[in-house]
Amino acid sequence: MLSDAYGRAVTDIRISLTKRCNFGCVYCHDEGLGPTARPRAPHGEEMTSTEVERIVRVAREFGIRSVKFTGGEPLLRTDLEEVIGRTVEQIPDVSLTTNGSMLENRAEALRDAGLKRVNVSVDSIDPEQFRTIRKGGLAPVLRGIRAALRVGLKPVKLNMVVFRPTLANIPRMIDFVGETEGLKLQLIQFMPELVAHREWMVDIESVKRWLEEHASSVLVREMHHRRVYLFREAEVEVVDPVYNPEFCANCHRIRVTHRGELKGCLNRNDDLVPTRGLDDEALRAAFREVVALRVPYYGAYIADLPRRAPATEVPAELAKARDA
Repeated sequence: MLSDAYGRAVTDIRISLTKRCNFGCVYCHDEGLGPTARPRAPHGEEMTSTEVERIVRVAREFGIRSVKFTGGEPLLRTDLEEVIGRTVEQIPDVSLTTNGSMLENRAEALRDAGLKRVNVSVDSIDPEQFRTIRKGGLAPVLRGIRAALRVGLKPVKLNMVVFRPTLANIPRMIDFVGETEGLKLQLIQFMPELVAHREWMVDIESVKRWLEEHASSVLVREMHHRRVYLFREAEVEVVDPVYNPEFCANCHRIRVTHRGELKGCLNRNDDLVPTRGLDDEALRAAFREVVALRVPYYGAYIADLPRRAPATEVPAELAKARDA
């Protein structure tokens, strides 16, 4: 198993399959690589299913035990079922992050190919607000979620970005996941260092304080030391890497871009290690190199990381939403 200079073993890998997307989320940073490309025919930048399989095979040699596919929107890949089928022959634990808009008609085939779980991005269950934020329709996403639950791709985690426009949605989203067995909510901190609208920043500590006050109990996951808040029938997890060295200190993930470059951290692009054209031994060396390039806390390496605002009381939008 590979371990970096700070004692963190690498146990999972996240692979981007495309830069293309059929949505246009206002906060998107495409895995730290910048704006997504609009939907169009596949292009030469994207790894083939054979290239993905080879990277996964070498990852298995190093003891990596889980794979998550992402994009862009991975369901734009017409060969996604083949990619998953090839992957599970190497590493059986395979999951997927998607916007959900094309999931309804492929959920069963994806499960049959070996997919275990899905994360679906949902910032609001109000159709108009959803379209404003994500530039796509809510109805097909909800149908995709139901299809995933029906075929057993559980748990289905709903990814919700926490920024100023979505604060008031949190209580309703908690109620929504509590109403349906198999759903969980994942609150993802807005990353101001990767997009332009820094006025959208929210003090995530105040959000966590509100969650703790209203939850029946609080757990801490091994992965990133993420906090998990239990609300009767709902489970809410917070992903908060910004300004959080503890999060990075418990990170066991490396990444692969759609071009086949190994990447040690979501928020850095100065550590990309190309893999195309390498033989197996050179590919193994590339894995070792990207792990050796990992840093203890990415925030210390970003020159324009916005200054952290002082901790505040629970945001008014959130307090009013629950009171209502």
